[in-house]
Amino acid sequence: MSIHPMWDNFPAIKNDLAQSYHIIEKKIRIRNKDVEATLYDLLHSGGKFLRPAYAILFSRFGNPSKQDHKKILATAASVEILHMATLIHDDVIDESPTRRGTETVQAKYGKDIAVYTGDFLFTVYFDLLADIGESQKTLKLNAFAMKRILLGELDQMYLCYNTNVTVRQYLRRVNGKTAQLFSLSCFEGAKHGKADLAVIAASQQIGRQIGIAFQILDDILDYTVDSDTMKKPVLEDVKQGVYSLPLILAMHNHQAEFEPFLNKKEQMTATDIEAVLALIKQYRGVEQAQALAERYTNKALKRIEHLPNKPEKEILMTITKKLLNRSY
Repeated sequence: MSIHPMWDNFPAIKNDLAQSYHIIEKKIRIRNKDVEATLYDLLHSGGKFLRPAYAILFSRFGNPSKQDHKKILATAASVEILHMATLIHDDVIDESPTRRGTETVQAKYGKDIAVYTGDFLFTVYFDLLADIGESQKTLKLNAFAMKRILLGELDQMYLCYNTNVTVRQYLRRVNGKTAQLFSLSCFEGAKHGKADLAVIAASQQIGRQIGIAFQILDDILDYTVDSDTMKKPVLEDVKQGVYSLPLILAMHNHQAEFEPFLNKKEQMTATDIEAVLALIKQYRGVEQAQALAERYTNKALKRIEHLPNKPEKEILMTITKKLLNRSY
């Protein structure tokens, strides 16, 4: 087990993340040792563990007891398990061969086993919530968050190959698919840490804005970074009809120039992809997307500035700024 080096400068957070890792490792043990090994590979494949980290950071704006701290670590583990489940299902839908440089469950064992593995992780997620002793109100909130995530996936499927997709539709999808889990992580951390009500309320909006900025940057990297750096196939989404923000912005008022290539759908060639990239560059799709990511990041940073003056506030500022400037 290794925690991402981005946490090396924050040893207390890194220690809590390591404990959350151990909770996940215990929870994903199953009889099928091949699938279990693949889950362990995904867990240890170099992810930044951002969602658990945000939960832990926000918990420190309160005054949690030792018992509360155990709940916080379990909560951090639960949001990462939910994230892992969505990744496995994403890979099934996208037919992705690798994830973070590791062969995906669906590539290794087929779609059936991958779907059931993702479903298994959903049950582990709710099992952890039961261990924490969540109230009915909080369980409903978690169920609602999971619903929003899945609706985001459905929105993505509904808009597949739609060259008329708008920025508003993209943001609605991202709000569900990515931002909801960041928002939930921040909220759960603040709540279990017994933070003030104002901090708990702010945590949801901060998480949502960070999540939107994070996804926009993730989409930008598909157009600016090679496969070896990203540890996943880049620009496959375009062939599969999933149009992200740089393409959507570049297509605005220039749709007719893109359609001869995009209308080929999965039959697009490497030459077609290069032509689409050239058009995105010509119409400054990446730069426009970067500007929107900066807007959402700055919104989050302004809200973070109003949080109580604790060491975690500076860590939140530092990490959130780093996400905007990451290269993978």
